[in-house]
Amino acid sequence: MQKPDILQIGPYPEWDQIPLDAAFSVHRYFEAADKPAFLAGVGARVRGIATRGELGANRAMIEACPNLEVISVYGVGFDAVDLDACRERGIRVTNTPDVLTNDVADLGVAMMLAQSRGMIGAESWVRDGSWANKGLYPLRSRVWGKKAGVLGLGRIGFEVAKRLSGFDLEIAYSDIAPKDYAADGWTYIADPVDLARHADFFFVTLAASAATRHIVSREVIEAVGPGGMIVNISRASNIDENALLDALESRALGSAALDVFEGEPALNPRFLELDNVLLQPHHASGTFETRKAMGQLVRDNLTAHFAGKPLLTPVL
Repeated sequence: MQKPDILQIGPYPEWDQIPLDAAFSVHRYFEAADKPAFLAGVGARVRGIATRGELGANRAMIEACPNLEVISVYGVGFDAVDLDACRERGIRVTNTPDVLTNDVADLGVAMMLAQSRGMIGAESWVRDGSWANKGLYPLRSRVWGKKAGVLGLGRIGFEVAKRLSGFDLEIAYSDIAPKDYAADGWTYIADPVDLARHADFFFVTLAASAATRHIVSREVIEAVGPGGMIVNISRASNIDENALLDALESRALGSAALDVFEGEPALNPRFLELDNVLLQPHHASGTFETRKAMGQLVRDNLTAHFAGKPLLTPVL
């Protein structure tokens, strides 16, 4: 039986690439020097696209594949896929939720702890001899007993809030409506600005879309205030990055811990001059266990589609 042709947008680890190549006829878009010419040559044969969350699939790419049936995203975010183009053509879209939820939540809480307690600077304090030569590391702020605001109580937001409860933080959240699965004692605050005023630690965990672009606006950022911290483990587009940089530079915002950036990995150089932001390389799902599970789910969704079976994790 002839293997279905798929277009692979970006590289995968070897443990995913080998079984992908075994199951499908894979056309590696990311290796093509002349990508429009490559698409013109293989596009008519392509029935599926395997992509990554940050790479997605734009309208031009989709239209270059007239027989495209399904797009399988390696990642929970699918905002980089042109969903309107997919709807127009009846193209199915899947992602990889759940398998990465706990790792992303773990990193978000770890970032809060590391930034609040100054752990990165403290290690340097030991390594560069400052502890021996200058004495004790400067005091930092505690975490336990403070207030947390979670913007977006979906899968990841729920797991973040659950972990924060273990630190005796007062939990509030904002979403399009109160959630019946929220734990007793978690407070619903509809307005993100009001949530920001409440929060010492403001977690951004909502899915990204055109409607959520810059939902963390200048007003929200300034409402978190000079004693507060913003932690973003969602998508960079959810935050007005220029407003965030302005607030960090002026100390209108106390600090931030960020795993995502506009234009990453070429982030705005203003970030590199700041001492009140923790920078991470978009690796919240970056464990061996989770990445292997994500790759398996990408393949399982493609396999299910071409076998005429229900998709495991459809978003469209």
